[in-house]
Formats: sequence, structure tokens, C-alpha cells
Amino acid sequence: MSFRQRWQEIREGFERAFWVANITEVFERIGYYGVNAVLAIYLHENLKFSETEAGDIIGYFGGVVWFLPIVGGTLADRYGFRRSLAAAYLILAAGYFLLGSLGAEWMAPLREALPLSTLVLILLTIPALGPAIVKPCVVGTTARASSETVRSVGYSIYYTLVNVGGMLGPLMAFFVRESIGVENVFRVCALSVLLMFFGVVLFYQEPKRSGEQPVASLGTAFRNMALVLTNGKFMTFLLIFSGFYVVFWQEFIALPLYVSGYVDANAKIELLLTIDPLCIILFQIAVSYVTRKIAPFSAMTLGLLVASCSWLLLTVGDPTWSVKGIPVWPAIALVVLSLGEMILSPRLYEYVSRLAPAGQQGVFMGYAFLPVAIGFVIAGAMGGRLVEYFGKELGQPQQLWWVVSGWGLASTALMWVYDRVNRPGGEESRNQKS
Repeated sequence: MSFRQRWQEIREGFERAFWVANITEVFERIGYYGVNAVLAIYLHENLKFSETEAGDIIGYFGGVVWFLPIVGGTLADRYGFRRSLAAAYLILAAGYFLLGSLGAEWMAPLREALPLSTLVLILLTIPALGPAIVKPCVVGTTARASSETVRSVGYSIYYTLVNVGGMLGPLMAFFVRESIGVENVFRVCALSVLLMFFGVVLFYQEPKRSGEQPVASLGTAFRNMALVLTNGKFMTFLLIFSGFYVVFWQEFIALPLYVSGYVDANAKIELLLTIDPLCIILFQIAVSYVTRKIAPFSAMTLGLLVASCSWLLLTVGDPTWSVKGIPVWPAIALVVLSLGEMILSPRLYEYVSRLAPAGQQGVFMGYAFLPVAIGFVIAGAMGGRLVEYFGKELGQPQQLWWVVSGWGLASTALMWVYDRVNRPGGEESRNQKS
């Protein structure tokens, strides 16, 4: 096929809903990663939670964000992506605004009535509900609004745009925090997702694949959700793959606490956190092209291996070496982490989407986020405790990264074993040709 023919396929292979959904996802990610860029330091330095408590709170937030897409995907299959997306952006806007208003005078009765930790958990739960619906809707739209010949490209575009938001979020958080205070980071995030509510209402049209019927009832939708739980091989895969996210989420949990506490208290952490998404923006399409002939499961295993080794770079060299307030070794580690992420993440969505029966894209793509949730909860419980133990108790903070990488390498080994034991006959080769 010539380049001109392939370009024509790409131009004609996406419905308008694909572009609308993915553009709104950029702004949703600006809000999400803007909050995550400041959350660990805000909890530890502003609200005076310990490193362990901060890690636990972030783990709870991330667990809710990434576990609920299972339910959100089920509801999206029943009520449609358009209505679900619009509702999700309203919920997100309200949640971020309330977090930014934690110190406001009108919140004083709540602050007096509840322990601070309880109040923070309640307020974090509200915006956590938004991505639970947005993620399966956007990924499901990518599946439904892309023709078969360009669907792999669609997931690469999706993942690139996600990381545009992932880069702009911390960048926005840095400038807002420096100029008008950390509380206003949450308010700007609220504005970005509120605008997307209007974007969905005005421009998004529900995509429908030919021959596919909507889920008949909410009961049917939840039965579909329960049915996935009976798929033992699929659930085992999701549990093993959560090891990647235990490794990945330390970027927002252990790394900020480690850098601010033991490398440079004045480091520009938000700018440091733009490195991973920036690399993906620049190189995701190229990496996807280079690895296109690797079977999806093999690509996921390779990406997990690369990502697991990335944090070992923090155990070598001078940790205080920095350029313009950005620590060099953490920056290099994030470049390598992003490479692993680029290899595996788009292939995960491709792999799971091809397993979904007609009418169940939402619920299956919801389950694709279960490893993210499990990984975030474990990463939160692990990250803060590792920083506190190796830093305060042992005085060897760099050694915590051996534990993080060891977890990822163990997960890589389990992925290899799973593939050898459970590889479906013929499926791997079919996915490789797609």
C-alpha cells in the first residue's frame, strides 16, 4: 500500500466522535495531571500529612479513579457515551472546585465537623468519579468510531493526546502555583473540564458500530460486568499486569517525596513531571511504528521490562546533580520509563478491545483500567512507606528504587510465564497482523 493510500485510509477511517472525544480527553488529562503534580507535596508540606499518610491518601484517590471505570464502562454501555461523558465532566468540575476551596471560609463548618484526613478523602472521592466514566467512554469511542484498518493508529493517537494533557497539566500547575497559589491549581483544573461539558453537548454524536445493539437494561449491563469476572484467564492477566502500574505511579508518589526530601527541596518537580508525557508526544507514533510487528502481549511484556529497569538509574550517580532546578538522574529515569510506557500502553487497549463482544466495549475497556487501580493502591501504600523507611530510618533513600524495580521485574517474569501457559491458539498471530 502506498503512503497516499494509507493516508487516505487514516483520513476517512475516523468518525467525528473520535476527534471530539479525544480532544476533550486532552483537557480532562490537564485537570487530572495538574492535580497529581501538586498533590503529594501539597498533602505533605501544606496539610502536614506524613509521607506514609500522603502515600496512602494518593493511593486511595488513584484506586477510586481507576477502579470505577469498570462500573463507569458498564453504565456507558447502557446510557450511551454522550450522556455519560457530559455527566462526568460536570462531576469533575465540581470535585476539583471543592478541593481548591478547602481553605475557604464557607468550608469552615466542614473543617470543624470532620477530621482533616476524612474531609480530604471525601473531597477527593468526588473528582475521582469523573475519570471513571470518561476513560471507558473515550477508549470505547476510539473502538467504535475507528474503522478496522486504522484502529491501531487510533489508539496511538489517543495515547499521544492523553500525554499532551499529561504534559500540559504539570506545566499549568507549576505556573499557577508559582503565581497565584497551589489552591488555584485545582480551580483551573475545574475550569478546563467544565469547558469540556459544553464541548460534548455541542459537538459529540453517539458512535454506533454497524450491527451492534445497545444494552437492553441496566441489569443486563451489570450482568455483562459480572460475566467478565468469570473469565479466569483474563482476570489473571489483569492482576499480573498491575505490576506495571505499581512501578509507573511512583512517578507521582515516591518520586516527588524523594526529590523534595532528599535531592533538592527547591526542585521544579512539576517541570520534571512533564518529561514522561513530552517524550510520548514526540515519539509515541514512531515507537508504535517500530514495534508494530511485535505481537501485543509480547510488546506489553517488553514494555514492562524496560519500565521496571528505569528506576534503577536513581541508584547510580550523584542524585543532587541538576540543571536549572531539574534533577538529572530522575529526568533520565523518566525518559526510560516513558519508553516502556510507549511500547506497552497502546497495545493494552488494542489487546483488550479485540476481546470485547459486541455491545460490551464499555465494560471490557472499563476492566482494562483495573490493573491501573490495583497498581495505584499498592503504589500509594508502598511509595510513602519506602521513602520514610529508607530515608528517615536507614538514611539510604536511593535504595528504595531497588524495591520498586524488583516488583516490576517480578511482574515481567509472571507475564512471560502467563503467556507461555495461556497463549490462545492463533489469537496472538491474528493480533500481530492487525
